[in-house]
Amino acid sequence: MTSLKLTMLGQVGLLLETESFRLMFDPYLSNSVAEEFGIEFNRMVEFPFTGRTAPQIDTLFLTHAHLDHTDPATLTSLLTAQPNIQVFAPYESREVLSRIGFQKTKKPSTSWVTLSPNISFRTVPAAHTRVERRADGELRDVGYLLRVGEYTIYHAGDTIPDPEIFTVMADEKIDIALLPVNERNYYRDAKGIIGNMTLREAFQFAADLKVRTLIPTHWDMFEPNRVFPEEIELLYSLLKPAFELEILHAGQTLIL
Repeated sequence: MTSLKLTMLGQVGLLLETESFRLMFDPYLSNSVAEEFGIEFNRMVEFPFTGRTAPQIDTLFLTHAHLDHTDPATLTSLLTAQPNIQVFAPYESREVLSRIGFQKTKKPSTSWVTLSPNISFRTVPAAHTRVERRADGELRDVGYLLRVGEYTIYHAGDTIPDPEIFTVMADEKIDIALLPVNERNYYRDAKGIIGNMTLREAFQFAADLKVRTLIPTHWDMFEPNRVFPEEIELLYSLLKPAFELEILHAGQTLIL
């Protein structure tokens, strides 16, 4: 059986480790958002590590080009320290990486790609807040579906429910889904915060995908964008959905 560790990095950042391979998703390991948009966006969680001190990474995945997901400060530090990391990213994130001098980023595939004998992945659409493509058909925002040994893991990136997502994932049996729960609302829109699903939407999304375990994401980093873990736990206790719930704070690890 595959040994698997999932460590949350804050926001939607994730470090996924097997016995021989490390994958990282959307690391935000700086204070760039506050520097760009003001102190109300100071980090609320500690750095699990920095880009320079991160463990050795084999493959890095980026979901879209927003600053808290594709952060030039984090990526410059990480890729300077580890220039041989294999990076997959949609086109706007590739443009960011190109501007900071990293030219080797790969376009992620909608077909299954093998990374190692027991790890493969493909992209799925993300609707942030709708599914968007450029003229050649490439997705602007993506999620990632991974098969790691006997586990199937869905990292949604930033998304709301969309029929296209359900269509492309209709035949998948998902063991773990990482779904964003920082809802869109009038007040967040007024601050320029592009939110994602409400808790109820995320729970229904997980139920519709028939996932075994839900890990909520995008709830812990910024005060104007936060969701209290007590909210998540309370709604889960009231609705009693069929899936398991794992609330992981930044730096916490789930071992399978």
